[in-house]
Amino acid sequence: MNEIEKLAFALNHFAGLTAEDFKLSEDFWLPKNYKKGDFYNLRGTVCTYFGFIVDGVFRSYTIDEKTGEEKNVFLYSANGFVVSFKSFINQIPCDYHTQALTDASIIFIRYTDLISLYNQSHRWEKFGRLLAQEAFNITMSRIEGFILKSPEERYLDLIKQHPDIFNNVPLYHISSYLGIQGPSLSRIRKRISGK
Repeated sequence: MNEIEKLAFALNHFAGLTAEDFKLSEDFWLPKNYKKGDFYNLRGTVCTYFGFIVDGVFRSYTIDEKTGEEKNVFLYSANGFVVSFKSFINQIPCDYHTQALTDASIIFIRYTDLISLYNQSHRWEKFGRLLAQEAFNITMSRIEGFILKSPEERYLDLIKQHPDIFNNVPLYHISSYLGIQGPSLSRIRKRISGK
């Protein structure tokens, strides 16, 4: 499967977009490569494009103004989407940075082109609604995870959502995402591997 076929498959799986629906958008999707450390979006800027990750891992993070500590908020990996949801959907400045944790490649579409598709097609309009729902679900899952789940349960959720994450990302980024210290992550991993 080439990159465009992977994207078409992902959009079909996510929103039921058919080959005919995808054809409407085909000319709008553009490739972009990132080196490890490159920014997808900077805090305070408006996210103007929506990406499908062909290869690599991204993170969204904030910086604690008092300590200077970086705190990972979201992780995005291959065959998934990368976007600063709130900024993109509302076209307002972003509250966090989004950065490549590895060398990465995406196929992206601009906000203006997506709006054009919404106006042309009910199925694309449905995609927009599902995208907004997905943003809400991801955010609520993150919040509820910290309130209702143990660090071990959050770890297991991470493995389910991003199975290859440990092969690509340093443990301190994973600890930050899970909201735990490095030694706690090591204990969790040891406990799980011993089961």
